[in-house]
Amino acid sequence: MSLDASVYARLDAALADVDVQLAADYPGERGDRQPVHTVYVPADRFTATLPGEWGTLAVAALDALLPDAPALAELLDVETSLAAEVLPRVRTKLSTEPIEDLRVDFEDGYGRRPDAEEDEAARLAAGALAAATLAYCGIRFKSLEPATRRRGIHTLDLFLDGLLAAGPLRNGFVVTLPKVTHVGQVRAFTQLCSALEESHSLSPGMLRFEIQIETPQAILAADGTAAVARMVHSGDGRITGLHFGTYDYSAACGVASPYQSLDHAVADHAKAVMQLAASGTGVRLSDGSINVLPVGSATQIRAAWQLHARLVRRSLERAYYQGWDLHPLQLVTRYAATYAFYREGMPDACDRLRTYFERAESGVLDEPATVKGMAALLTRGLQCGALDSAEVAERSGLAISELEALHRRQLR
Repeated sequence: MSLDASVYARLDAALADVDVQLAADYPGERGDRQPVHTVYVPADRFTATLPGEWGTLAVAALDALLPDAPALAELLDVETSLAAEVLPRVRTKLSTEPIEDLRVDFEDGYGRRPDAEEDEAARLAAGALAAATLAYCGIRFKSLEPATRRRGIHTLDLFLDGLLAAGPLRNGFVVTLPKVTHVGQVRAFTQLCSALEESHSLSPGMLRFEIQIETPQAILAADGTAAVARMVHSGDGRITGLHFGTYDYSAACGVASPYQSLDHAVADHAKAVMQLAASGTGVRLSDGSINVLPVGSATQIRAAWQLHARLVRRSLERAYYQGWDLHPLQLVTRYAATYAFYREGMPDACDRLRTYFERAESGVLDEPATVKGMAALLTRGLQCGALDSAEVAERSGLAISELEALHRRQLR
């Protein structure tokens, strides 16, 4: 060796703090399931039986308007053979777990009400959520802007009190912090979470929250820096996600209402910045909602389904693996488009993984980062029900635990 061992030692010492900081700031994938959607329900409309009721409505619409594979294939613009694989899986999902993640909404979906009315709604909704069967759930309260700050926090406090009266806080519970405009609001809410934990006898760090990005100031700060990047690292490990608010953000950028959409250029720019800010941190992205609901005649419902399915697919292709749903019939196209995406990608991902680990010759030169991406696709498909463990293990030659480990693996 031409370099003395002391040179290596000095280099390690010089970078020791950097290594620690990078590991803390960019811990990588969390490893648990990310829901494919978040359903927002106004607080006064939420009941413990709502998930099952939404599933029943969605199955009835599926059976009535998409009774067979050719009908679904036409809606999704995919091969009939693929639709034939998707259709029974969607029906099963709607019958067993129609909603993966739900927010009881006290913000835009609920509006301004008299204090006594909102107090009562918070108590009732907390009891209903405690009784509901949901893997992931939470509350969206009013923002930390001056006009709604005290009302929002009071509702959150009451809601937690009612929820905890029914039993321990479930692991999948998360709070949505809306209309964030400054990193100081994230820091302040992080401190408030500690106060709420102490008040409600919760373990430190148990309250986790997602930031709703629906103002331009959350993307670009007054000094020209990416505010959302600072927000991601200001939550003391409590931040779980960044959720995009399509219509508030587009309107704030001056986009006329007929053109506000998930696929508008201003929305794509914001989400690209969010994606960069969250990369490697374990903070997950969620796209927003669409305001064209599947209601009315069969023709109107199909048109709304086609739009929703197209935008769900578009989001998935851009690595936004979660979105918002606001109506029970949107569950049909949420799962249909999502399942088609994963089933369409499964054969190629499995075959390339097998080739990579068997060191076989192929026309594609895959690298560790690509391998991680293919494992992530398969893992996400398995978690949401689009893929079956047996078919993935057989075709890829890998155990499911190996795929999950590849998905979580850090690339440094």
